Amino acid sequence: MPQRKDIPVLILAGGQATRMGGGDKALLKLGKETLLDHILTRLRPQTSVILLNANGDAQRFKEYGLDVIPDTVEDWPGPLAGVLAGLEWAFAHGHEKLISVAADTPFVPDDLVESLEQAAQSQMVPVALAASRDENGSLRRHPTFGLWPVSIRADLRAQLEAGQRRVGAFADRHGAACALFEGDEGDPFFNVNTPDDLEIATQRLERVPS
Repeated sequence: MPQRKDIPVLILAGGQATRMGGGDKALLKLGKETLLDHILTRLRPQTSVILLNANGDAQRFKEYGLDVIPDTVEDWPGPLAGVLAGLEWAFAHGHEKLISVAADTPFVPDDLVESLEQAAQSQMVPVALAASRDENGSLRRHPTFGLWPVSIRADLRAQLEAGQRRVGAFADRHGAACALFEGDEGDPFFNVNTPDDLEIATQRLERVPS
């Protein structure tokens, strides 16, 4: 088991979930627990600090005992806004970096934090993104799963204000490393975007409990 870190991990739950009919995807039930429950189960052994990026009334997440951080820019500009909010929180609390995780991915790797940090260190760059292989064996990056230094927060705000919305494109501005994850039971970054995806995740959970 990887060593537990004190790097803050931010779960990005600030989207509008339009393909699921609106609401909070993180609170959808997968088996007997919510997607957020499954993610927390996998993250808690990896880090001592977990945050949630969500907009609106934070009380709906009260039972989880997490700091809930809203976007600090207007008009729902996407995951980068959540990363910015997390970086500003991390800086204010004395942290040097932050890891982001999507809120709709119940099978997140149990070595995510350590592997992203090692990828950045070994490739001597400040940013690292997770990746897996698709059914053809090609590398596929997952930009919402990233390691971000607080030193880039001002540039991120400027890029958002200039209209940048692509997480991968922003990461590449800072020389993003790539951390490859290969799961034996399917893509560890499988995300629940639609009701059909939720059914697929349910079947996978029945085969291999999270």
